[in-house]
This record gives sequence, C-alpha cells and structure tokens, in this order.
Amino acid sequence: MNRNYIKQPDGYRETIERGINGVRRFRGGLSEGKLSEEEAIRRLRKELDTADAIVIGAGAGLSTSAGFLYSGERFEKWFSDFARTYRIPDMYAGGFYPYPTNEIRWAFWARNIYINRYLDPPKPVCQDLLKLVRNKDYFVITTNVDHCFQKAGFDQKRLFYTQGDYGLFQSTDPANQKTYDNEEWVMRAMEAQGFVKNADGIFEKPENGNIRMEIPSDLLPVCPDDGADFRMNLRADDSFVEDAGWHKASAAYSDFLRRHADMHILFLEIGVGANTPVIIKYPFWQMTNDNRNAVYACLNYNEALCPKQIEERSICISGDSGEVIRQLG
Repeated sequence: MNRNYIKQPDGYRETIERGINGVRRFRGGLSEGKLSEEEAIRRLRKELDTADAIVIGAGAGLSTSAGFLYSGERFEKWFSDFARTYRIPDMYAGGFYPYPTNEIRWAFWARNIYINRYLDPPKPVCQDLLKLVRNKDYFVITTNVDHCFQKAGFDQKRLFYTQGDYGLFQSTDPANQKTYDNEEWVMRAMEAQGFVKNADGIFEKPENGNIRMEIPSDLLPVCPDDGADFRMNLRADDSFVEDAGWHKASAAYSDFLRRHADMHILFLEIGVGANTPVIIKYPFWQMTNDNRNAVYACLNYNEALCPKQIEERSICISGDSGEVIRQLG
C-alpha cells in the first residue's frame, strides 16, 4: 500500500476483514429466501422507497445482463481472427493468452478495451437502476471494470471501483503508483489495425473486411513518466496500483458505512458470483447481521441465496438482474 494513504480509512480492507471473520459464524446453511418472486419484488420495491440509505454491490452479472457478453456473437464480431488463429474461446481467455509478440497482445487489448469500456452496453440496465436510487442516499461498490455506472450518470463521488478500470494503464515500474487514461491510445490502436469509424463515430471493420492482428511497434504503450512498459490497471496480483482516486473512493465507502451504521440500510447485491464473494457478498451478509435495521437483497441468475441467520431480513430474487430492475421501476 502506498504510504501516502495509510491514514485514510480503507473501506475495501475493513469490510473484507469483517466479512471473512463474520461468515465463519453463519453455520445454519444458505436459503433461497421465504418469499415468492412476486412477494420479493413487492418487498424490494418497498425497501427501495423506505430505506434511509442504499448500498449497491455490483458484480459481473450486472454487466452480463446489460449485454456485455465475453463470448458468442459479440466475441465473434470483434475477435473472429484471434479465435481462428489462437483458438481463443472468449475475451476472458484472450486476456491471458501468451501471444507471440507484444504487438499482437496489445492489438487484442485495444479491441477488448474499446468494446468493453468505450462503447455503451446494449441494454440500459444501469440507467434503469439509477432511476430507482437517484433521489436516495446511495453508494455503489463494484468489482466491474467497464465504467458502466459513470456512463449511466451515477455520481462519481458515490462510486468505488475496487478492481480497476479498463480505461486506465499503470506502469510496470512498482515505484510508480499513478494510473493513466488510455482512451487516446486505444483509438489510435484501433485505427492502426484497420478499423474505421462509421457515421456515428463507432469503429467497425472496413468494407473489404481487412484488419490486422497487430499494432506497429512504435505504438506499444509506454509510461511517459518513467519509460517503463504499461500494463492494464486491473487487479490480478499484488502489483495492482491503488492510486489516489482509488483510495479516495475506498475512504468514501468506509465513511458512508460509518455514517449509516445503525440506520435502515438496504444492502442491494446484484450479479455477484462465487469468484470474489469476500469483496461484496460476505461483507453485506455480515453488515446485515450486525444491524437489526438492515435488509439484504440479492438479485442473481440462479444464485440468489442468503444465510439462514438473516433469512427474515433478506430478499432473494433469482433471474435476469436487468429484467428485475425493470420490473421495480
């Protein structure tokens, strides 16, 4: 951790520690909740109206519901050449593939960043969610890295992107704890591969369909401050840079939870799977358990569960998160 931020509250680590310590005491097993879907929708709508504060915890399922799919038709549209050449099944696998050159690797990443950060999602799920909480005292913590909340109009001061941002680079020099916007580089790298902008300013393949799976060597991204190679600002290991903005958001999250500690809080978990439950799911369970005025809601596709200890104050809705959010509006 950068020493400049040690004195600030750290909501990220505070809540993870609390969740891990607390979940060990949930010994009664898990429940799908006691309410029917219709009852759950009605109860959640009431909680959204009456809660003193709402903490939204969003995972990959929310982005998937909005249409940010990493496989299938969308993957084929943008990465068919990579799929044929390197047998890559989806964008996620493509991010870890050992490409033969950096020029090819960064060509892949330029496309990946462009479509998952600088294009809008196909469905307005985050916009619909904002309509539900716009006039409430809310805060959002998310493991997503696609910038969807900002683009939908959520207040940036009420957002905490814990795992990074597709729109940011960081230096490979560990002494450099800054992050760097990559939009200009991404646009140049897309053009270098042969993509052209249409009348709406969106990149697409040229009429002849010819695009390149590499960028020129002189376009490889390099840090302007220390001359080291760039890498994505995505949490994959201990080298992830938590910059000043990250720490400010973490402190804001801690402060929001402290100010509403004993109030009627709705912990609204959306699309959080089993990959990283320690960041959102376990803390939400524990904070609900500790506050008798709190309510936990889980929207998830076939994984809407709660500990039996908080079953009476939980709302579990299994299904497409975007559709549930639409019904709540």
